[in-house]
Amino acid sequence: MSDENAAASGPAIILCEPQMGENIGAAARAMANFGLSDLRIVAPRDGWPNEKADANAAKALHIIKAARVFDRVEDAVADLSFVYATTARDRDVTKAVRGPVHAARHIHALEAAGARAGLLFGRERWGLNNDEVALADEILTLPVVPEYASLNIAQAVLVVAYEWRKAGFDDPDAAIPFTMSDRSPPASKDEVLHLFEHLEGVLDERHFFWPPEKRPVMIHNLRAIFQRQQLTKQEVRTLRGIITALDGKNFRRQKPTDADNGPA
Repeated sequence: MSDENAAASGPAIILCEPQMGENIGAAARAMANFGLSDLRIVAPRDGWPNEKADANAAKALHIIKAARVFDRVEDAVADLSFVYATTARDRDVTKAVRGPVHAARHIHALEAAGARAGLLFGRERWGLNNDEVALADEILTLPVVPEYASLNIAQAVLVVAYEWRKAGFDDPDAAIPFTMSDRSPPASKDEVLHLFEHLEGVLDERHFFWPPEKRPVMIHNLRAIFQRQQLTKQEVRTLRGIITALDGKNFRRQKPTDADNGPA
């Protein structure tokens, strides 16, 4: 799934009578994080457009500007084939209750069949009423701790948007835009070994390894700490510079060069 396809598809996010522009903006930002773009707002309390929504949308102003405002939930969902109502409360309605992983996969299946889906979110203070839930096909509930079941609207949008995007990849981790080129190259074993020898030599001079018979175990534990970190070349250079500075030998107070203090 490409970013272009993600932005062109995806479920509509429908906010029912949101009370705060800040929450609308934050929800738009959460949508943008995971490639959603269809924002629908039903009867926003403070009217529309809303300056606080703009301010909290960060780089998601394109979603705010394209948002559609409706007077009724019925109108906001009219063109959709399937709607999930998000709620954490027990309801006196007979509907299937799904989790976010199931819902995300189902929405992708609907999209593949050419159908549009929507996710309906309720008011900040008391969510959706039963009539609004009745307009939906199924209920979507997040696996929250019962004692703290209430989520901010933007938080809830973020979770379901994340699950929707993740469900579009065969290997979700493969979509993470990170490469080793973003960092200094990994240090060689020889470089790490010289770091150990440097550190241990300074600690020997300070009589750190005491009593002497415990020295092998102490060195083993010390090396294990650094071995777990998968050090880069720059990190090794930085650590050796720190050791030299703390030791005081051959240390000159001068402006560091780029080679000594490059980006980690």
